[in-house]
Parts: sequence; structure tokens; C-alpha cells
Amino acid sequence: MWVSPQDVTVVTLLADPDAPTEIAQRMAPTLSARLADKSGQDRRFEVEVVSEPFTAGTEDPPTLIRRIMDRGSAENWDIVVALTDLPLHSHGRKLVVDMSHEHGLVLLSLPALGGLRLQTRARRVVEEAVLSLAGPRATGAEGPPRSQPLLGPFVSRLAPVHPGPVGEEETADLRYVVSGPRGYLRVLGGMVRANQPWRLVPGLSKALAAALATGAVATVNSTIWNLAASLSTPRLLIAMVASVGLMIGWLIVDAHLWHRSTDASPEERKRTSLYNASTVMTVGFGVLVCYGGLIVINLASALFILNDRVFASMTRTPLHATEYWTLSWFVASIATVGGALGSGLESDEAIRAAAYSKREQERRRMLQDDHGD
Repeated sequence: MWVSPQDVTVVTLLADPDAPTEIAQRMAPTLSARLADKSGQDRRFEVEVVSEPFTAGTEDPPTLIRRIMDRGSAENWDIVVALTDLPLHSHGRKLVVDMSHEHGLVLLSLPALGGLRLQTRARRVVEEAVLSLAGPRATGAEGPPRSQPLLGPFVSRLAPVHPGPVGEEETADLRYVVSGPRGYLRVLGGMVRANQPWRLVPGLSKALAAALATGAVATVNSTIWNLAASLSTPRLLIAMVASVGLMIGWLIVDAHLWHRSTDASPEERKRTSLYNASTVMTVGFGVLVCYGGLIVINLASALFILNDRVFASMTRTPLHATEYWTLSWFVASIATVGGALGSGLESDEAIRAAAYSKREQERRRMLQDDHGD
């Protein structure tokens, strides 16, 4: 590993565009000082962020490590920490981080850190990985370095993370993976976070317009008043689940978001199920946010428009807070169905752009091209 002069270690955060770049840029301003304080060797660190799609066209960790190694050698970087929001797999396990002490490389898959406190977890992993690469090494006759300050803190903070197998021909000499149900849920949460499901709300403008129009008409419809006044809470819940489920299913089917693999291997089936589960959760989260927004908007409209005497004459029920809430809830379900129909006016590209991160969009586009060939 090439080392900068005057005890200055150049650390480059090589990040995929979009969320990984944002995470790298947020941690970079304080990373130099934190590394210097923790190293305790009077060493200085310089941190820079480079944003480029280094994962384009592949999800194979050894291939990515070679790309990172070539990129670092060309620029004379001391340590390269590569961050991606693609879920990576190695030997049937979900990869968290690959490290090469010889070449000063780190490959970090952000989804494996989970969907909560991602910035903090990513910073801790980067700090401990850099200190492990920059610190003194004791190399045994076989395998990776024996002195690895990364091991204990990393595993304890990010359980169920544990060391994973590394092939003899691979450049990496240390690997951490997640496995089991907790690991699956952690990666799934990280994939949903990477997709940024809150972007689905403004990304479906035509569907929202249809939902708002449907809700406005339903709010002033006396038949809807009578239906809402007669419905019990369980039936309102059934209407909500049915409308939300219809919206989720329509978006997935209409925009071809469901991933089908041509590979029948067990590992590929597991990977496909993980991608599809993240799609359902991403779209579901976005639809639920829309549903909650529709309730609020319908409630505000009802408070402004409805007249208690007219309502009571039509429904034979006085207009109190319960009736406002019940009507707004029921109308939100009706409006969601209208939004599902309106989403048919959206292009597939617009829905994918709203539902997926840039890396995930490119990955799915590449898969479609491969299947087309």
C-alpha cells in the first residue's frame, strides 16, 4: 500500500451516486479529526469524497474489489473506502464489508447496516475499518492479519454481523457478513431505506391528482355520508386494507416492478425474494404515507364544507368529531382506489424513478437488457 509522506494518510471515500454520496459527504468534514483522535499515533488523515458509479454492471464483490484497487492505484490513494447502496452477496451470505489490508481497500454495502441510524453506523464502520488498515499489522503464516481492532467493536455494535469465508484467490483478506432471520430483516430494512420510499409521494403526481379529485367528490356525496355513518370500525379497517393493497398491487403489476429470475438456483431465488420483498415494502410505505395524507386533507375539507344540519337530515346522525373522522377515513379508502386507477396514467419509468434508488434502477435496467438479449 502506497503511503503519503509526512505521516499523512489520504483516505478516499469512493461512493456510488445518490444516497452513498450523501452519506460520505456528511461524514467527511469530521472524519479526519475523529480518525486522528482515535489512532493515537500522531498521524494525520486527509479525507476526500469521490462520487462515481463504481458498481455499474456488476454485483460481484471480487470484481468490485479489483475495480477499487485499480482506481486507488491510479490515484495513489492510501486507503479507499467504497460505499454502495446495492445489497451484495458472497458465498450465499449477505455481505457487510470486504477488506484488503495489503491494498488498503474497504467495500461497504450500506443496506446490510439496516434502515435505522444508518449515518451513525456507516461512520463507525468506516472509522474502525480505516484504523484497522492504517494501524500496525501482525501477519500470521496463514490468512488475514491477526491484530484486527475492527473485529470486537464491529460485531458487538452491528450484531448479527460476523466474519465470513474468503476464497483463496480473492483480493480481500477479511470479510463480514450477516445471516439468519435478523440479518435478512436488517438487509431488507436497509434496501427499503436506500430506495427512499418517501419519494413515491411526489413521484406519482397523476395518481395523487386522481385521488384528491375522487376524495373531493366523495366528501360532498350524501350516499357516502350514509355509508360512512353505518360502517363499523372493522369494516373501515377492511376497506383501508383492501384499498391500500389494491394500490400496491396495481403499482407493482402496472409498472412491472416484480422481479422474476431466470436462474433456478436456491441462492438466486433467495436474492429474488429479497428484492421483491423490498419492492413491496417500499411501495407499501409510500402508499401508506399517501393514505395518511388523504385522511388529513379529507378531514380538513369536511370541516370546511360540511353543514351539521344538512348532514343530520341526510344521515339522521348528528355531525360530531366521530362522524368527521369516520367520513374522512372512509373517503381516504375510496380516494386511494381512484388513485390506483390514476396511476395507470403514469409512465413505468416515472414509477420506477419514484420507487427505486438510482443504483437499483440501473440494476433492474441491466437485468431487463440481459433478458432481452
